[in-house]
Amino acid sequence: MESNALKNRLQKNLKKLKSYLQKNGIEAYRIYNKDIPEYPYLIDIYDKNAVIYEQGKKLTDEDESKRVQHQKDIEIAIQETFQISTSHQFFKIRQKQKGNEQYKPLAPGSQDYFTVNEPPFRFWVNLERYLDTGLFLDHRPLRQFLLKNSENKKILNLFCYTGSLSVAAAKGGGTVTSIDMSRTYLDWATENFNLNEIDPKAHKFIQADVLKELPLMIEAGVKYDLIVLDPPSFSNSKRMEEDLDIERDHPIMVRDCMKLLNPEGTLYFSTNKRKFDLHHIITSQYEVKEISQWTIPQDFHHTSIHMAFSLRLKTR
Repeated sequence: MESNALKNRLQKNLKKLKSYLQKNGIEAYRIYNKDIPEYPYLIDIYDKNAVIYEQGKKLTDEDESKRVQHQKDIEIAIQETFQISTSHQFFKIRQKQKGNEQYKPLAPGSQDYFTVNEPPFRFWVNLERYLDTGLFLDHRPLRQFLLKNSENKKILNLFCYTGSLSVAAAKGGGTVTSIDMSRTYLDWATENFNLNEIDPKAHKFIQADVLKELPLMIEAGVKYDLIVLDPPSFSNSKRMEEDLDIERDHPIMVRDCMKLLNPEGTLYFSTNKRKFDLHHIITSQYEVKEISQWTIPQDFHHTSIHMAFSLRLKTR
């Protein structure tokens, strides 16, 4: 398999997406998702940069030589399709992560932050320092939804990461509380608010373990009109007293979130866990709709990148 095959696929994919990207002014998007079996990679474009994720596995000597050739093929295909030089192409290995490894620095000295457009938003990203870049591209439709449906609402964003969903809700006129265990990411979220000309002081940023914070919020009697719950599939961060496993723990988290909702409120729950099943206790207790189809953007439509649900309290 030569680089021409990969280049042809990139050009084909770009042709399909070009109108969508130009119409919406989007600079960060997925262009390739293991389309060709011989090239099991994910390729994302960030303006004049590319991030290439290899789906990690143990390699034999033969595999290692194949990997070197693959990387050369990919470099050529990206350079010829997007005019992105090899110095702006970042190769990463996406393996099964333990705990919060995906949030640990890969290049501790790197400070190469820059911004990308996702109108009407701009977001800070860093393609070198961490495995993830600071922006989950697959949540683009949810950001647009929050922009249009947050006015005058009290909003809670749990596991907020770098706050892109919080920015969308605040930009849409909501008052947002963002919770994450990482001070680094809460600071990043604050900078995203500043970048989008939103006063961070008008909103709340709380560093806390969500599993411990939810019962405290219930006890305090706070209520929200809209809650976003997008937890990691698994985490054993040192700051957490217990491991988080989304399959095991989502019923408790969802039920706690529902206790924080106003009667007409909605919880938006999303997970990247493969082959995920919402527990029957949840489906029987609340009004549940799977909304994955409209929450996955055009550049991800050929994948099952996440599952998403809206949940409301049942009316009596």
